[in-house]
Amino acid sequence: MSTSPLPVRTVRFGDALAAEWVKITTLPATWIAALVAFGVNTVLGFIAGTDAVRVAGHDGAVPIARLGMLMLAPVHVFIAIAVFAAGSEYRGGQLRVSLTAVPDRNRLFAAKLIVSTVLSLIASIPVVLPGYVVQHAAAMPAGEIAVRLTALLTAYLLLGLIGHGFAVIARSITTPLVVLFITPVLVAPTLRGAAPYLVTFLPHEAAMSLAGMPADLHPVTGLLVLAGWAALLVSAAWTVFLHRDS
Repeated sequence: MSTSPLPVRTVRFGDALAAEWVKITTLPATWIAALVAFGVNTVLGFIAGTDAVRVAGHDGAVPIARLGMLMLAPVHVFIAIAVFAAGSEYRGGQLRVSLTAVPDRNRLFAAKLIVSTVLSLIASIPVVLPGYVVQHAAAMPAGEIAVRLTALLTAYLLLGLIGHGFAVIARSITTPLVVLFITPVLVAPTLRGAAPYLVTFLPHEAAMSLAGMPADLHPVTGLLVLAGWAALLVSAAWTVFLHRDS
């Protein structure tokens, strides 16, 4: 007596999206990262807008608004949203549970990527907007604020995608957060003397160029470089997820 194999249940993509949304929004790290990034952005925006604090430099005191690496620093907290969304799958056997619920790896990766991207985009607005308006409202026309704010939000989104892809490739939460933090702090200054042109194409430098902060690339070039990094990391992560994590 033979039995026919049980049919494989097909999970609707909408259900996969809903499940990923619940999973990511119930991670404490999501809310902690958003709140901390909001707080730091708001404080930096206030200080930069009032010019109450300056940093000693070679040519005298420098307004912190001109220190692109400092003004963009909150993004390294914010990208934890995308990094935890991807990297948490590799903790405690969560990936096996997810694949049991959604056996189609393409569908699962796409659902997680879409939800992570949408959530990062939505969260970036309240995280960035108050501090940016406080900093620039008195000195910049509303139209220019809108354009520059859009560029900054795009930088946040693309850096989040880079973090998401890196977390899948590394199968880790800690590794991408550490690497993406030390790259502008340690790696870029070390390389600047030997290969200054190469440094301008690192993700953080490209993000500063895109956001109109003091950097070496035109904003459009910064956008293309940062989008290229995001596409490369996400594509590599998708390939790895389909083949290595089987």
